[in-house]
Parts: sequence; C-alpha cells; structure tokens
Amino acid sequence: MSGIPTLREGRTTIRPIRLRDARTLERELAENRGWLRKWEATNPHGPMNFDVRASIRSLQQNARAGLGIPFVIEYDGELAGQLNVSSIAYGSLSSATIGYWVSERFAGKGVTPTAVALATDHCFFGVGLHRMEICIRPENGPSLRVVEKLGFRYEGLRRRYIHINGDWRDHFCFGLTVEEVPAGVLGRWLSGRAPADAATVPAADRAKAARPL
Repeated sequence: MSGIPTLREGRTTIRPIRLRDARTLERELAENRGWLRKWEATNPHGPMNFDVRASIRSLQQNARAGLGIPFVIEYDGELAGQLNVSSIAYGSLSSATIGYWVSERFAGKGVTPTAVALATDHCFFGVGLHRMEICIRPENGPSLRVVEKLGFRYEGLRRRYIHINGDWRDHFCFGLTVEEVPAGVLGRWLSGRAPADAATVPAADRAKAARPL
C-alpha cells in the first residue's frame, strides 16, 4: 500500500484507501443507496453481506499482491467515492480494469473523469501497464459520459457479463492503450484533444443490449 500514490488535479484527489475510511464509506453508501444500488455487483448464488472493513482489507491484500490499486476519491478534501484498479496483469498482457462510484451530490462536478484519468495515467506511466479497460452497463448514462469525455474507444458488447443488482447484465466495454495518450489521459482531456466519437456505441449493439438473451 505504501507504493500507491496520492494524485491531485484541481479540487479532485485520489489516494490509497485506509481502514479508517470504513465509517465514512459506510455512511456514504447508506445515504446513496438509491443512487448506487442498481449498479452494484451482487452474488449470483445468494445474498451477500457487505462488510466495508472486510472489503477494505481485501482490497489492501490485493494491492500487496500487485493485483489491484484501491483509491478513495476526494473532492475539496471530502470523501466522494471509490475507484479501484483491478485484474492487473503484467508481462505480455500488461492490462487492468477500472471500476468506480461517486456519491450523488458530487455528480456533474467532473470528479469521476478526473479520477479515472489520474488513475489511468498512473497505471500507464507509473506502473508501466499497456492497456486499461472500463466496462459499463448500457443504462448507466453518467458512466458512459465519463468514457466519452476521456476518449476511451468502444470495443464491444459483452452479453450477461457481470452480476449486477440481482441479475446477469450486459456491458459495453471500452479500452485505451498507452500509445494513444503519449501526453496522458488527463492532459489530452483538459486540452480538448480527446476524440469526441471514440466511445460511440454502434446502433446495432445498442439494439442488441435492449433485447435480453
């Protein structure tokens, strides 16, 4: 965990998650239950008791094993959400996946794209990874706007990909490689050079996602 940096841009900061964040995270998750529940991963084999402290310990264990990088997102010093880099692979694959959530009262402030850009740049230029992936439910408009802003490329529809809110859900998947952002994801976005149409989902895939298997 000591190798995870604290990164800032403007009013947004991402920093390593700590056990002492548990109480604040519990409060945020409870207060934002209606906002977050429809996007939460669930257990396909039965109820899942969510223990925030146990979750933090698990994230920290994965970080020590080099398999993940767990961040807390802050806005003006206030805890605003979480961002987790997971499924880190090295060697010939050199890739990872990003997942995140932000409390409703921080939506629309640029917090999430800033946090995603900071984390992706760290993975590319600090960790030495080659590719980052973000998978998003077709109904999740705010998250889709994040990849649109940052210029992640649309890569395809994955049917019934992750168990979310009680069922297997389709996801649109987006990717980015380090060669595409030599000046960094954050720099490209802030300078207005992120391609406006990279994350465009073809109409055929939107139609497929609207039809359950």
